Amino acid sequence: MGDKPERRVAVFGAGYIGLVTGACFAELGHRVVVRDIDPEKVRLLRVGDVPIYEPGLGDLIARNKERLSFTLDLEEALDGAEVAYVCVDTPPSASGDADLSRVWSVVRSLAGAQDLKAVVVKSTVPVGTGSRVRAVLDESGLGHVGYASNPEFTAEGTAVHDFLHPDRVVVGASDETVARLVADLHRGVEGPVVTMDVRSAEMVKLASNALLATKISFINEIATLCEKTGADVTEVAHAVGLDHRLGPHFLRAGIGWGGSCFPKDSEALRQLASNTGYHLQLLSAVIDVNNLQKRRAIQQLNDELGTLAGARVTLLGLTFKPGTDDMREAPSTVLASRLLAEGAEVRCWDPMARPGAAEPWASTTRHPTPELAMAGADAAIVVTEWPQLKEVDWAAVAGAMRRPVLYDGRNLLDPAAMRALGFTYMGVGRP
Repeated sequence: MGDKPERRVAVFGAGYIGLVTGACFAELGHRVVVRDIDPEKVRLLRVGDVPIYEPGLGDLIARNKERLSFTLDLEEALDGAEVAYVCVDTPPSASGDADLSRVWSVVRSLAGAQDLKAVVVKSTVPVGTGSRVRAVLDESGLGHVGYASNPEFTAEGTAVHDFLHPDRVVVGASDETVARLVADLHRGVEGPVVTMDVRSAEMVKLASNALLATKISFINEIATLCEKTGADVTEVAHAVGLDHRLGPHFLRAGIGWGGSCFPKDSEALRQLASNTGYHLQLLSAVIDVNNLQKRRAIQQLNDELGTLAGARVTLLGLTFKPGTDDMREAPSTVLASRLLAEGAEVRCWDPMARPGAAEPWASTTRHPTPELAMAGADAAIVVTEWPQLKEVDWAAVAGAMRRPVLYDGRNLLDPAAMRALGFTYMGVGRP
């Protein structure tokens, strides 16, 4: 890697963010040890089997196997490590606040690390967490170790590219030395490094995701109005997005957002505001609109079919977005639960999802192809815009369905073409 200094980095957490962070730092020329407490996950990674689906990640790990290793052992991870990256989950707690138990477990485990120069939190945490981490480090005899916040802005399905070609790298640190160290770790990354104080860096991640979620909920509100007025939201969104002040991104109407970031981070920001005595009215409306979007789809199907009781309904796509196997907060979970509650028989297809045996999935049937999933069905819902759905022989499907009713929850297909094939077609915000 030329004249770039090689650093020894310990990454804690082998989930989406930890694996991408570790693999990309190895790609940049650093020696990286990724530590996780799940023996099966570490075993798989050691034999080159990546336990999550993320395009390009497996190749990156294989290419950098001389610089990248995986372990269960804390001492092995910290041996010679100059920087410890905290990349563990921070799921919502019962109170709605972020559960930081995994973060504290990692931070406290660092006591006695001889070579550490910096501890960096990449996990999404509430504003003010850095001050508490600083206090724990000081109490653990690591007062000489710097601290920084380096939030992630990677999207599943494009995470490797997003890390190596980011819009920006945000580094929050009160110490210029630490800020420079974290910036140097990213040397070779094609994107600007923006430095600021720790609290501002913590806020950037939450604010960014909240704004993206707001754009989605906004266009979904417009879609509902389009349905009532006869306008077409796809035409409206296209023209609105041509305005350089607004841009086209995240202006696609649909059945709502999901995944590991938007729901969690929006709720976390709302809870953070509540804890300060302030009510974020706009963000609360954004969350409410998203929650309603899935239920509107079920109601529209019920209106079309007359009743959902006894109806066979196929969900086309289960993951929260294409290009990933992630089911976290996926709209399909709400759709399946509501359909089952109304007495429908639920069939499913998805090329990557692994929903497991828990409800509602225990009460659904999985099929290997979209065509088989829709055979004999009364209705189908496009939940995830997998490109395979554009290759389906829809004429044959229309003949094989009991009632060819299609709710296109992602506006993926051409309404006129589907209606010409005999479908009762319903889109989101389309006349």
